[in-house]
Amino acid sequence: MRDGRSRIRDFLSGILHAPASDLKTQARECVADSCTWHVSAPIDRLDGADTVAESYFAPLRAAFSNLHRRDLLFIGGANRRDYGGTWCASVTHYVGNFTAPFLGIEPSGHLAFLRAGEFYRIEDGRIAEARIILDLPDLMRQCGRHPFALSYGAEITFPAPATQDGILPDPAGGERSLDIVEGMLGDLHVFDPTTFGSKDQTGATGYWHEDMMWYGPAGIGSNFRWEGFVKDHREPFLRAFPDRKGGNHYCRIGDGDYAAVSGWPSMTMTWRGDYLDHRADGRALTLRVMDFYRCADGKIMENWVMLDYIDLFRQMGVDLIAKHGKEMRQ
Repeated sequence: MRDGRSRIRDFLSGILHAPASDLKTQARECVADSCTWHVSAPIDRLDGADTVAESYFAPLRAAFSNLHRRDLLFIGGANRRDYGGTWCASVTHYVGNFTAPFLGIEPSGHLAFLRAGEFYRIEDGRIAEARIILDLPDLMRQCGRHPFALSYGAEITFPAPATQDGILPDPAGGERSLDIVEGMLGDLHVFDPTTFGSKDQTGATGYWHEDMMWYGPAGIGSNFRWEGFVKDHREPFLRAFPDRKGGNHYCRIGDGDYAAVSGWPSMTMTWRGDYLDHRADGRALTLRVMDFYRCADGKIMENWVMLDYIDLFRQMGVDLIAKHGKEMRQ
């Protein structure tokens, strides 16, 4: 699997620097002709290597001058879910000067770190399917046009793992890392509506280390330790969506001290309470989710989270890009 991971990572980096005339040719070398490329809203879905080159890589390259990837994690493994397949998964930043519009967002003219969560299903050495969440609300925030009236936690650029070993890790121990994450997810589903706690999450027998770090997307932000996670994410989310059902994952993989899971959508829920300064109206919603974890000594140490909030708010009846993609904060 290590060679397969490296090949996909090299392709994803190299295609950002390919001559424009070679873009489709390079895409066909590592993207299957019949691939399906699922991307967060407003892109949603692309089919075929040529379409991926024209409608994903070309606009991305055009928007950010001197574009390159800065991977935080790049892992791979066999899918434990019934969906099957061998997958690679990454947390990365697309880095460059934001000099031309991208997906309706006007450029800042300055350095930008567009963070992304990515899952790739690999067949015969080529990408047969992709699932990608781009944190476009955070890109707008970097341009001075925050699409939310508030953030629950700290808005920071995602850091690399504290151990600096998340890129193509030694795969030994991957099954154990995924076991820890799956145990946590199983118990996380049921919660106390007063304390917002769940069985076996913290303490000597809990899944999370006492100094856990949780890195979230724009609007939620990042937080430290379980009490920070509850205050800055879990409580406001569960007050807004108390009947949320999660864990509908198409992919779960483990690789060394790392694990990654994703659902498209992962959650179904009803909008019962106000959220990010938007008034609840009781409508049914779904949420696309990606989680990436680092484990050590039987505990979860770090968790990077990508959520498709452009799609979520589209379901709420709010077009965040149309509303904030051009508006300059005074």
